[in-house]
Amino acid sequence: MSTVLVWFRRDLRCHDNATLRRAVAEADTVVPLYCLPDRLTGEGMFGLDRVGPHRAQFLIESLADLRESLRDRDGELYVRSGDPGTVVPEAAEEFDADAVYWQALPGPEERDEAGSVRAGLADAGIDSETFWTHTLYHRDDLPRPPDEIEDTFTPWKDRTEAKATVRPPKPAPEWVHAPNGGRRASSGADDLPTLADFGFGEDEATVDDRGVLDWTGGETAGLDRVATYVWERDCLREYRETRNGLVGADYSSKFSPWLSFGCLSPRQIHREVEQYETDRVENDSTYWLVFELTWRDFFQYQLAKYGAKWFQPGGIRDRDDIRWRRDRAQFERWARGETGIPFVDANMRELNATGYVSNRGRQNVASFLSNNLRIDWRLGAAYFESRLVDYDVASNWCNWAYQSQVGNDSRDSYFEIVGQATHYDPEGAYVTRWCPELSALPPEYVHEPWTMSEHEQADYGVELGTDYPAPMIDLEASYEKLR
Repeated sequence: MSTVLVWFRRDLRCHDNATLRRAVAEADTVVPLYCLPDRLTGEGMFGLDRVGPHRAQFLIESLADLRESLRDRDGELYVRSGDPGTVVPEAAEEFDADAVYWQALPGPEERDEAGSVRAGLADAGIDSETFWTHTLYHRDDLPRPPDEIEDTFTPWKDRTEAKATVRPPKPAPEWVHAPNGGRRASSGADDLPTLADFGFGEDEATVDDRGVLDWTGGETAGLDRVATYVWERDCLREYRETRNGLVGADYSSKFSPWLSFGCLSPRQIHREVEQYETDRVENDSTYWLVFELTWRDFFQYQLAKYGAKWFQPGGIRDRDDIRWRRDRAQFERWARGETGIPFVDANMRELNATGYVSNRGRQNVASFLSNNLRIDWRLGAAYFESRLVDYDVASNWCNWAYQSQVGNDSRDSYFEIVGQATHYDPEGAYVTRWCPELSALPPEYVHEPWTMSEHEQADYGVELGTDYPAPMIDLEASYEKLR
């Protein structure tokens, strides 16, 4: 009788999971294990939480859903916490495993963890194997290996689209034979983590009613979202036109939280898009959703290429000509959504209240912190890490570096915040949703309340510095320094 332990990481699904399928195909007994690493329940860079309440709740729900999916297949999910380098080899010995399989990930910490696990297993004489399961294009199918890929997206995309194909997704296994026949008693299956394990109370994970979605973690909810967005509401048809929206559930796909935790396979999404193109319509929007998944791949492979350089002040461009500041008071105003710049504040308040913010919003608040304030961009990236329900190490840190002029983009660009606000929120509906103290202002003032005279402030009942913060900087003056 052979036994394989499957160490789940950011692949919390049964569908299109090569790691799980291989284990089921080769072993008589499969031991699915999730290890909650100590690093996720502690502090990260600059003393910020590594995981905020919304992401913690999403993870807990994802683990619960995975456990139920495995139990439906006569399996079980075992859950432990601690250092994976110790926990995983110990569990492998406990279950007398012949081998341990797991998902390979490109982040430096994740790679270090895997190295520790591999070393511990080798000491115990237990085999190990890794599988690449979280990107649209498989690592082995790229025209060039990750350490040789282009540093600019478009050439990489063009080469990859021309010479690589997306592998078809594989169905979930019908059976996962866990020890003792599966569906073990709770004492054997282990308790799932709770919000208290992350240092949060139950109320801290509540999503504000103004949020775009009431996020529910897990493979079941992720597949439901795909069905709802693509098929039931037919939103894919106009994705490219609506994707820069700010309010509502369907201006964009909102697949990112499930992709981040691996509850959804990008290849499964690609298959749905292909089917949609066959059954309904093929247009710019269907291509653009796959295009966004390709961007996601690009950053995954860029993280694999440059590793820890992504976490240095100068990024992968080794820039030493920007004098990054560590003004904690200004950073805190940005984080709380009290900068006095309404479009920035609205987006930060949405992030804090819901764990999510639009792509357009992320770009603007990142540009404001790193370019207008010149505060160390890594503070912003670390704050997003703690707050985002859809945090992914590659997408988050590479995008922050990109916006902060230390990443892949060779141009020194920045966002004109007010111009962005008036273009994407012309009536101020988004800003007043999250900054209700500005609701009485007409559209011409809602994005620039500092342009009101004292008489107008009195007429509209919005006194700057009292009802709403005065702007913390002169935006135009800050742009002059960047030009």
